[in-house]
Amino acid sequence: MKLSFRGALLLSTSFVLAGQAMAEDDSDDFDLGEIRIETDSAQKVLGNVEITDEEIAQRNPTSVQELFTGETSVTASGGAAIAQKVYVNGIEESLLNVTIDGARQNKTAFHHAGNVLIDPSMLKAVEVTSGLAPADAGPGGLGGSLAYTTKDARDLLEPGDTFGGSVSIAGGSNGYGIRSNLTLFGLQGGFEYVLSGTKHDGDDYKDGDGTLVEGTEANITDYMVKVAYTNEAGHRLAFSASETEDTGLRAAQAGPGGLLFTRPDFTGLTTGPNTLIEGLSRRTSYSLTYTNENPTGWFDPFFQLAYNEQEIDAGGVSGVNTSFSGTFKNTFRIANGTIDAGIDFFDESAEGWTDAPFLFTGTETNRNIGIFAQARQDLSSRMSVSYGARYDWQEFEGADGSEHKDSGLSVNGAVDFALSDTLTLNAGVASTWGGYELGEAALINFFTPWSYAGFTTSSSISGRLGLRYANVGWNASGAIFRTDINDLSAVLPSGGARGATTDISTKGFDATVGYNWAEGFARMNYTYADVTQDGATIGSTSYYYGRPMGHIFALETAWYAGNGFTIGGSAEIALKNDETSTAGTMSTLPGYEVFNLYAEYIPPNMDNLSIRLDIRNLFDETYTTRGADGAGPTSTSRQIPLNEPGRTVSLMATVRF
Repeated sequence: MKLSFRGALLLSTSFVLAGQAMAEDDSDDFDLGEIRIETDSAQKVLGNVEITDEEIAQRNPTSVQELFTGETSVTASGGAAIAQKVYVNGIEESLLNVTIDGARQNKTAFHHAGNVLIDPSMLKAVEVTSGLAPADAGPGGLGGSLAYTTKDARDLLEPGDTFGGSVSIAGGSNGYGIRSNLTLFGLQGGFEYVLSGTKHDGDDYKDGDGTLVEGTEANITDYMVKVAYTNEAGHRLAFSASETEDTGLRAAQAGPGGLLFTRPDFTGLTTGPNTLIEGLSRRTSYSLTYTNENPTGWFDPFFQLAYNEQEIDAGGVSGVNTSFSGTFKNTFRIANGTIDAGIDFFDESAEGWTDAPFLFTGTETNRNIGIFAQARQDLSSRMSVSYGARYDWQEFEGADGSEHKDSGLSVNGAVDFALSDTLTLNAGVASTWGGYELGEAALINFFTPWSYAGFTTSSSISGRLGLRYANVGWNASGAIFRTDINDLSAVLPSGGARGATTDISTKGFDATVGYNWAEGFARMNYTYADVTQDGATIGSTSYYYGRPMGHIFALETAWYAGNGFTIGGSAEIALKNDETSTAGTMSTLPGYEVFNLYAEYIPPNMDNLSIRLDIRNLFDETYTTRGADGAGPTSTSRQIPLNEPGRTVSLMATVRF
């Protein structure tokens, strides 16, 4: 049975209101402690990683790629910011539900560009789920979810202060250039605000062999405004707006019809020289959010409306992806836990244009409305569970005017069971309905009108099973995982056939071991991910699907040496991947070892000043990172993969006032 959108909306409203019957009476207000399955240690075994504010500060990232330093289940391709894509166990982020401060993000409009352009300067946390996305994380999380959270004024102000700010400036070698940030924030009478701006200008970098990599200069501008008002009863209304733009000179090559196409994810093509032209990637996001910080009885709401736009100018083609979305949910208190239930929706579009003389154009739209509920409970002192479901309805309109409708159910469940005081079992499964996929905006109807014969919806099945150990500073965990994504429609169709489908799978094992002591920590992560497409090892140009990974290790450590000094470092070690030699268009992926060091000094008598030295790629390794487009080329490949920067030294000073 199919419901109309109006019927779905009425049913969804009833669903939310019905939840009141499960809630506690107004007189039974209470505060729940953290539910055990929601703790960081339990979530990590379930494939759900949180990168905290402290970890972000330790990594001092200038890009998304550097943000995930030290992680192995989450990797990012390299080059300029415009080119960087994120992968979770080898699955591209376009197959994840991606949000910024809860606001849904659409994917890129061109396959040689990254999906979500974001500057990490003002990030407070990043939450990543691999395959087991809960029902309240939003629709379409076939491979999981990726949630970025930015800082509020209360995260930045010192206790008792009503106004503050910070200014930082950094300079470095090997094309690093100059990076600066100014942030102002305040809180007065329930009103709070954050104003932040970042600018990063640099030059093309050289790889470890000293070869200049054209089109990699940093040219990032980022603005963020957040304002909020909270009254005495705890009702809070918050508005945020942000824009991130990359407009540097990018390597372009001639393509079909003689048009120039920027390909910032490659060094170039073997078929002709590079031409440097100005590329453009711009992300603009707005959100309006209502919450109640002093909930009483059953009413503990989260209401949000958001708009997101991703714009790409790739030379001969350009495109815009938009997303208008909303979430209306409530947290109900139940025995030893909570239920988050509500409705959400999105209305998204992909529109593209080709330059003269061809002037190809086209638009696709996709609308979704869903209802969901996710419970999280401690059933006993040893057992904690999370389980939920959602149902989504979609209406899709193709570039040829054809209309497609479908609906589907998603369910998930996870358990945390304490086997002893130090050893815990974690397990989880999820079945996710993905719906329809928007095609690549910039190439809609490119030379061939798109057709939708056989166009269908996708789905995925995921599972994880693992153990974790914790005892007196030591912690360790390991888990096996698998995610199968089926019937993905062609986002970048051959011959315009949007109805062509493919299946993606990732399976493997990840583990972590760490030790914390009073003056520091040391941690090692490991992931083996075998990523396949239609049963064979996936290639390094499987755009919108994934990349081959193999065995990856990461090390991270910091030592608080006293007298204001902190010394730390990280490393990424990827083993040779022979499986890619069977991918058809690839050779063996070589291994590499990359080490980074940093030192930070905060004068004891001037704790508002910090000076930090970073040395990235200490030993000048020449390598192409895992996840890079076109990695592992053969003698007949057209693409020349992008090498990462060689040794890069930077110095940053930050003053807080």
